[in-house]
Amino acid sequence: MHAMSDPTALAGMLPFDSIGLYEQPKPRFIFKMPRVVPDQKAKFESDELFRRLSRESEIRYTGYRDRPQEERQVRFQNGCREGHTEIAFVATGTNIQLVFNPSANGYSMADPTRECDFDKEHGKVHIRSHFIMNGVCVRWRGWVDLERLDGVGCLEYDEDKAQMEDSLLREQIERYNQRLRDFEEKQRAYRQHQERPGDPDLEGAAFPQTGHAYVKMRMASSLQHHHVNHASPVGARCTQQRVGLPLQVGLPVSPP
Repeated sequence: MHAMSDPTALAGMLPFDSIGLYEQPKPRFIFKMPRVVPDQKAKFESDELFRRLSRESEIRYTGYRDRPQEERQVRFQNGCREGHTEIAFVATGTNIQLVFNPSANGYSMADPTRECDFDKEHGKVHIRSHFIMNGVCVRWRGWVDLERLDGVGCLEYDEDKAQMEDSLLREQIERYNQRLRDFEEKQRAYRQHQERPGDPDLEGAAFPQTGHAYVKMRMASSLQHHHVNHASPVGARCTQQRVGLPLQVGLPVSPP
């Protein structure tokens, strides 16, 4: 009873799943939501949120806000060296989880592609992170003061990542269109079968998995019908002979 009333225990529980007997049928096609929008650059330039976040503004570290400042400083630097941190834009209140490649074991390296650099400027860490936000590939760029845990940052449109995601989106749409074309072709064959239900060849073509069984059933039905039609006269003759024979034997024989 205590475990069920504990909110932390309920947080780790799996969501309720319906019994299989009452489970609703699943859809024939399952479409995954695309990761990006068709025109990413247009949305980045026209969306009000992106316009505000694309300007350099004040940011703050938001992790472990209930802990002392010294502990937060240590945790922030450890998280950066592991490749993750949490920041927020002060003007808009937008919180972002940044994930990036960590610094190379803390050694100084003159590499402009480093995503986490403690050596570029004394007392600061410069961070770059790539991610998808609202269907647009963006890059966060900024720096954070190691003592105050605040700094300056902004969002930029990531052209290279956007081209890669656009190609994946086109491939995904083409696969869905192909599946829809196949489905429509099967529906067209089924409608043709409904219009001409007496053609075994068409039924076998429209239903390739059950066509052979259907043809066998039609052949068996035809053979049975043929056997009844041809056997009935023979059975009638036999009945007449069996009935007529006793009548002939029982009649009186007239004198010559």
